[in-house]
Amino acid sequence: MLLAGAVWLGACSHAGEPWELTNVSGHLPDLDFKLTGDNGQPATGASFRGKTALVYFGYTHCPDVCPETMARLMNVLAKLGPDAQNARILFISVDPARDTPQALHAYVGAFDAQHARGLTGSDAQIQALAQRYRVAYQMEKREPNGDYEVTHSSAVYIFDTQGRARLLATDRDTPDAIAHDLRRVIAGTS
Repeated sequence: MLLAGAVWLGACSHAGEPWELTNVSGHLPDLDFKLTGDNGQPATGASFRGKTALVYFGYTHCPDVCPETMARLMNVLAKLGPDAQNARILFISVDPARDTPQALHAYVGAFDAQHARGLTGSDAQIQALAQRYRVAYQMEKREPNGDYEVTHSSAVYIFDTQGRARLLATDRDTPDAIAHDLRRVIAGTS
């Protein structure tokens, strides 16, 4: 009887505990999109149900913020250990003119081909999705030689296995804090 009580208390140890990241439950819509995956195949939000999704809007020609964020997310996955099998990083391009499925595949594959997926679409699809999740980005004038930058927000949106928006991580959140809360989301504890 004492052992059963200890197991029950251990299972509820996170109940009521505050999140280290920003809790966006009920404030952002579910994970819902129709884009093209880095394998050239259609991908939807439902394609990633059953996994916890870390959604990041960036672009492959980004000189600093995107590779730094992806490296930080690799650190988070490393901290998760075996729980990383239950997470996917969805890198959604805000630069569909240059970020073909092939370019995205090479980019995310350089970080983690097992856990990261690149997604792209038309300008209209990306703009609508960015508005849906309140992502700010602004493209400089597209030069014919392909030399331009895109200013964009750097937040990572975390969705649970059912595609519900749960948390928002910023560049101020440490990999330890992200891993801590991500582990709770993966385990299904609130």
